[in-house]
Amino acid sequence: MQIAKFTTQTAEQTLAGFNVTVATGLTADRVTALQQQYGRNALVDHHITPWSILIRQFKSSFVYLLVGAAVLALILGETIDGVMVLIFVGVNAALGFFQEYRSEKTSQLLSQYTVPHTKVRRAGTVQRIPSPQVVPGDILLFEAGDIIPADCRVVQGDDAMVDETILTGESIPIQKTITALTKATDEIYEASNILFAGTTVVSGEVVGAVIATGSDTAMGEVAKLTTETKRVSSFEVEINHFSRFILRLVVITLVIIFIVNLIIKGPTDWVDLVIFAIALAVGVIPEGLPVVTTFSLSRGALRLSKKHVVVKRLTAIEDLGGIEVLCTDKTGTITENKLTVAEGDATALWHAALASLEVVKDQSEQPNNAFDLAIWKAITPDQQAALAKAKRLAEVPFDPERRRNSALVEADNQRVLIVRGAVEILCGFCPALDEAACERMQLWVAEQGKLGRRVIAVAKKTWTKDSYEMEDELTNLEYVGCLSFVDPIKESTHEAVADAKELGVVVKMITGDSKEVAGAVALEAGLAATADAALLAADLEAMPHDQQLVAVREHNVFARVSPKQKFHIIQLLQEQKLHVGFLGEGINDAPALKVANISLVVQGASDIAREAADVILLKQSLDVIMDGIREGRAVFANTMKYIQATLSSNFGNFYAVAIVSLFIDFLPMLPLQILLVNLLSDFPMITIAADRVDQSELRKPKSYHIKDILLLATFLGIVSTVFDFIFFALFRNLPPSGLQTNWFIGSIITELLFLFSIRRHGFLIRGTRPAPIIIILSLAAAALTVIIPFTSLGHNIFQFTSPTLMQLATIGIVAAIYLVVTESVKLLYFKRQTSEAT
Repeated sequence: MQIAKFTTQTAEQTLAGFNVTVATGLTADRVTALQQQYGRNALVDHHITPWSILIRQFKSSFVYLLVGAAVLALILGETIDGVMVLIFVGVNAALGFFQEYRSEKTSQLLSQYTVPHTKVRRAGTVQRIPSPQVVPGDILLFEAGDIIPADCRVVQGDDAMVDETILTGESIPIQKTITALTKATDEIYEASNILFAGTTVVSGEVVGAVIATGSDTAMGEVAKLTTETKRVSSFEVEINHFSRFILRLVVITLVIIFIVNLIIKGPTDWVDLVIFAIALAVGVIPEGLPVVTTFSLSRGALRLSKKHVVVKRLTAIEDLGGIEVLCTDKTGTITENKLTVAEGDATALWHAALASLEVVKDQSEQPNNAFDLAIWKAITPDQQAALAKAKRLAEVPFDPERRRNSALVEADNQRVLIVRGAVEILCGFCPALDEAACERMQLWVAEQGKLGRRVIAVAKKTWTKDSYEMEDELTNLEYVGCLSFVDPIKESTHEAVADAKELGVVVKMITGDSKEVAGAVALEAGLAATADAALLAADLEAMPHDQQLVAVREHNVFARVSPKQKFHIIQLLQEQKLHVGFLGEGINDAPALKVANISLVVQGASDIAREAADVILLKQSLDVIMDGIREGRAVFANTMKYIQATLSSNFGNFYAVAIVSLFIDFLPMLPLQILLVNLLSDFPMITIAADRVDQSELRKPKSYHIKDILLLATFLGIVSTVFDFIFFALFRNLPPSGLQTNWFIGSIITELLFLFSIRRHGFLIRGTRPAPIIIILSLAAAALTVIIPFTSLGHNIFQFTSPTLMQLATIGIVAAIYLVVTESVKLLYFKRQTSEAT
């Protein structure tokens, strides 16, 4: 980090060192040369390689168990068993690698949508470029909400406040200045004229010349480039908790079975028993769950990207599905965010234009601020040309807490301090406005609010100095006039609100607008029954805590809400165990975005908001959020199908085989046969991630309750165990290989049939059809199950014997009866669960 020499340089010296000016910036040729010299403005990329994905497939306690069993078999001369176990490990690793590699490619494809951008002046033109393309010497322009992409020397602006918490841990923003220091320093907290990569501009505007990029920045030295919020999702927590529970249950059961077998049969065949126990463990553990969830989530992410929704972490998709309450602003989401001036006189319009947050340099460059854009479009072409000639000497940007902005402007050789803001704020600053005048203005604002319009007041005073303090806004202002703006409801809003109700999602509108505007918009959008349904945030704060909890549940519209109050409203909802999603876009939304269970921002959001978010909406609309919620619930539904299918069928087979092993003098199913059952049944089960989902399963948010999962698995597992015993009873008089073969076939056929039953809560032949891939792989698995025992491979490696047609027919009849019984138990279970819920 070489910042010390820049701290004592003047801005002019720094610019001269890079042979650049603030007005023009770098030329295209210089940029190309500097990019070749310094490379991308990024730390060393840590892309996940195919090799690392492959290695990851073997980092599992179950894989370690299998490899240990294979090594043990090879040492003891059981070569075929050992080799086949290793082959099974390889096949499972190949399946996992294929799915995870596809998921990684999907993630890389989606990452292109989340590249941060920054505003730069090059060859005299202001443009937005991807932050990795910034080079030393670039002239960067920052405003509130921007994340600084590289270390910069301040070369213009003295009023910017920068949050350097990520580097220093100091929560108080630091004011940045253009002034050179008298003593050189490398200390971040002392370098008041340096903007550091990764820090955030919280207020004001500032221009910086880039002095270091990538690994050469202060951030590069501490290897912490971004401020991305990292949270463990509820999806990950629940899945990990579930997995640990199942592992403990299986290990305890196996230890008991192993000890009892040793007591009954003695230690003579302890090696075979160890391998048998390990194979049983692998057969019952849902080891395909990571593959299913990864594939399901990555598939959901790709589908959502086509619907203009980009997820920054895959598990956020499932969290989307869990949303019970969605908090959102109205502008751009519920409304079009295309403000137009509805009412206002020419004088107020002109002074409002002069106080624009951005200086318009030519008539081709339009403001980004929605109010300023509406004002720009409302003034005449001559006024637009005159505005470009006006000179802004100083400004204090809009602040939601102050609810106003101001600017000192020189136009027509006169200096004027202009203040724009909420009517109730400016009324107190204009001495000429008596109480009656203010009341008339408030009545007019209320009438405009009933029409869904927003109002700003404009005031001014003559000024002679080159700058002003914030306190100067508060005295001796001359009232100029008011402007009202209208922002129409989006055509998609009504359908999206109806969809939200169908999905069991409560949409709450949290806005800084007046109570009248908020109520009018909510009424038109279908979020409120009356126009006076909005609750003022100040009234909410005045309530006792217990009443606040009730109020945030009962009210769907909140007006005049500050950033801190947004944060508080979300916390009150979460306090009542509700899963809350929040849609924001500005720097002041960052606290609420961080505390929400799932945070969403629009593509044009401030950098800090984008970094704090889990999901980025390329299309700012409620309907794309509803698409995301549906996709999240589909992911949950398909993951649950796999868990229920594998646990119910595997546990039934697990206990049946384990118990029978205590009563016969040979293994009821050989370890390789158990692994083959696991492999053939997993092929179609893993593809459940691509299954279709009934609309009824999308109507309410759901979560992973171990009690409910185990209860269903217990009922259906008992059915499976009973039918395994039936298979044993039917074929017990056959030689060991005959029993093992027929039990093997029966186990797989019943598992495949069970998959088609458990994929729906209702009757299996009604509702949505299975995905074609499930049908195809199920038929393929069933065919292989019947064919393998007739082959030399089945005879020599797996020690099968060819079943007779009568035996196959018997298996088919028993499997059909099994399907009827398990379907009946399933329907009764879900019927009772539904009645208890209502």
